[in-house]
Amino acid sequence: MSNTSNNVGGVDNTFRRKFDREEYLERARKREKEEEEGSRSKSKAKGPLVQRKPLKHRDYEVDLESRLGKTQVVTPVAPLSQQAGYYCSVCECVVKDSANYLDHINGKKHQRALGMSMRVERASLDQVRERFEVLKKRKDHGSFTEQDFDERILKQQQEEEERKRLRREKKKEKKEKAIEEPEMDPDVAAMMGFGGFGSSKK
Repeated sequence: MSNTSNNVGGVDNTFRRKFDREEYLERARKREKEEEEGSRSKSKAKGPLVQRKPLKHRDYEVDLESRLGKTQVVTPVAPLSQQAGYYCSVCECVVKDSANYLDHINGKKHQRALGMSMRVERASLDQVRERFEVLKKRKDHGSFTEQDFDERILKQQQEEEERKRLRREKKKEKKEKAIEEPEMDPDVAAMMGFGGFGSSKK
């Protein structure tokens, strides 16, 4: 037993390890030189950084309602564009509902795929003046007066009255059709057992 306690196997770590500072400083310098040379060659290989265009507003209408209320058979092997939800052809992904789809197309990932940064271009004074002129011209063409407002209200009231009149006519037609149904002969009805179910009103 005393034999095993004296000869302990393993590493002899009873002394403190000493490091050669010069050797490690030389290694660090070599590594720094290699990293600098590597970064220079990488930057030359990459070329200039990609300059993304600033954000601009959409020139198309987002279609959220074309497939509303329609049923569709979805199979697991169907392509992404034919699966349930909203398909983004730019990012090639499917989003399950309209709110998330709008978040996606307004988000950073989608805008980057389109080649735009998330920064807005700063407008110059001339651009702002031109925009005001365009808006003024648009307002002049569609000038709105109280007379126009009154005419629109009258028109809406007339349309509403016309709808109500059509509904009343349809109800009357249904009642007339129900009354005009041919009644059975009372003897035949009694023989078949229907004698007591009809109304006494005529």
